[in-house]
Amino acid sequence: MSTVSTPLPATRWFHEFGRAPRILGLDVARGLAILGMAGAHIGETEAFDPLDLSTWTDLVHGRSSILFAVLAGISIALMTGRSTLPAPERVPTIRLQLVGRGAVIFVIGLALEMLNTPIAVILTLYGLLYVAVIPFLRWQPWKLLITAGILALAAPTLLALFAALTLNPYGAGISLVLYGSYPITAWLAFVLAGMALGRLHVEKLETAAITFGAGVGLMITGYGLGLVGAVAGITGSSSKGGWASGSGAASGWSTYPDALAAADPLGAVLRAIFGVDPHSGGTAEILGSGGFALCVIALCVLLSRPLRWVLLPLGALGSMPLTAYSVHVLSVALIGGPGGFFSSNAFWAATAICLLLATTLWSILFGRGPLERLVGRAAQRMASVPGRPPVITGS
Repeated sequence: MSTVSTPLPATRWFHEFGRAPRILGLDVARGLAILGMAGAHIGETEAFDPLDLSTWTDLVHGRSSILFAVLAGISIALMTGRSTLPAPERVPTIRLQLVGRGAVIFVIGLALEMLNTPIAVILTLYGLLYVAVIPFLRWQPWKLLITAGILALAAPTLLALFAALTLNPYGAGISLVLYGSYPITAWLAFVLAGMALGRLHVEKLETAAITFGAGVGLMITGYGLGLVGAVAGITGSSSKGGWASGSGAASGWSTYPDALAAADPLGAVLRAIFGVDPHSGGTAEILGSGGFALCVIALCVLLSRPLRWVLLPLGALGSMPLTAYSVHVLSVALIGGPGGFFSSNAFWAATAICLLLATTLWSILFGRGPLERLVGRAAQRMASVPGRPPVITGS
């Protein structure tokens, strides 16, 4: 009499995790984005010098969150039909699911902001983006790419010009959506580009190779534009001028001409075009760092097959990014205290090791991350049809 042995959870996980329909390369890229954002928050880095490898950790600034946004667009495409546009009859359900996801992610972001860390939490805007993409669900990839390009080229300039003409307006809404660390116009461009990539069989090696080439081209264009700006002395953020504090110098039309001259509309527009620094929101940064994100995604997809076993822990981390990001922010709050700021490469390394170990173990034992489960349930509940009340008839 023979018995069939059941493989241990770890053995089964090592053989099955990251297999189709899941795309391991995207999980790996997402894991890198999480670790990069952790480094941007708490790491000690020096100004980037391409000839000095010890400064390459500076690349995490700005680029990690952009990589996260592009991957968000890919995820939205994958969950709404992959390479096939969603059927019209499915769109109402998908809309409600995206609203449910976005709402929960937004609330989680607010909770993390309440911890009062120095981290510019991305999740509040991330939640809004899930709603912002709803009009684009049935767009062809070429339309998504054109729209992303228009946003990248025109939106920073228009925002900077409008801010200068209105003397740097301030309000909770525009601070969150337009002139904060994550202006929705720029980040929507990243998400739409990611959606286009997700519709184009992102898992195929041919697509990855083309994506890598496109990413290199964008990097040359964007960082070349930034270099031209630096040589010409055009530096600083595209939002330079004090919008964050609402410090308009005018007190009516009588003083408006002098205040407008001080706001320097031409300088603001030029900074918006040539701004390449992390979180500057300039066209140069959008193109250059967006291209960097495409290169990382392409390389992760290309390497995830030959290096599958080595990359599994990083893939496990990337399979639960919302949980990992929240744990990281919580750890910073616990170590630094409310309002506290610190930077430590040792803590960055410890964070990376702990997240890799914890997410791998969780994935082996439980599968999906806890916050990912919560967001998934919210999406399902949002789109579910409530049951009809029983009909009571008289006798």
